[in-house]
Amino acid sequence: MKILTTIAEAQAVCRQLRREGRRLGLVPTMGALHEGHLSLVRAARTQTPVVMASIFVNPLQFGPQEDLRRYPRNLEQDCRLLEAEEVKLVFAPAAEEMYPASPAGLSHPCTFVEVTGLSDKLEGKSRPGHFRGVTTVVNKLFNLIAPDVAFFGQKDAQQAVIIRRMVGDLNMPVQVVVCPTVRESDGLAMSSRNRYLDTLQRQAATVLYRSLQRVRSLFDAGERSAATLAEAGRGVIREEPRARLDYFEIVDPESLAFLDAAPPGALAVTAAYFGETRLIDNLLL
Repeated sequence: MKILTTIAEAQAVCRQLRREGRRLGLVPTMGALHEGHLSLVRAARTQTPVVMASIFVNPLQFGPQEDLRRYPRNLEQDCRLLEAEEVKLVFAPAAEEMYPASPAGLSHPCTFVEVTGLSDKLEGKSRPGHFRGVTTVVNKLFNLIAPDVAFFGQKDAQQAVIIRRMVGDLNMPVQVVVCPTVRESDGLAMSSRNRYLDTLQRQAATVLYRSLQRVRSLFDAGERSAATLAEAGRGVIREEPRARLDYFEIVDPESLAFLDAAPPGALAVTAAYFGETRLIDNLLL
């Protein structure tokens, strides 16, 4: 396995792959890898002969009161997991490498990429500036690595919608593949932030999936009122004393617009706090 820590190294390796005509799959991550990330790696291996994983805790997508400092980091363990999955290339730059100080002394970039309209609702409303950070760093990764295919998880449904729109709007020659959410045996969506939860919070967090299952059950029984479905989901979460609901909505899976009636394929999305830990989940109906 090659661990690349500079942009120059990554670009040199990727240029050589292109000269050899070898398709490259990219799995962008922030590390603290779990089975959800590894499922993306396995999907990449089935579609591209060379797989690169990036590990970068992107400071631009964290708000001032969010968990950047304590976000779990264990590059050595992450690399062991990736090597076991036969990943040959890991791009793990420092923040100073991705965002070098400008001549004016700024520690952040002056250029950002933002998908307007999709980035200021749901997660974007709760976390202002988050998606601008996501799309800026993904744009940088696509520019410097130039993957043929990039793999993301459905667990971050809004992120996937926004990245697809960015790729389409900017005519990027990258295929975006969105892979299914991977869950624990009790339904909790796998997330690096799950490790923040204590035992009682971990038990309480299963309410997210239960709320989505309740909505799916109503939908399958014929309920189509988005307001009724969303309120049913909210009700399940409100019954859990250790959960603090942020939102539960039924939206269009491409525009993220709020719906009056929920057609097949509508997206149920939710977020809630368990202690100081904020978790998200979603389900396509």
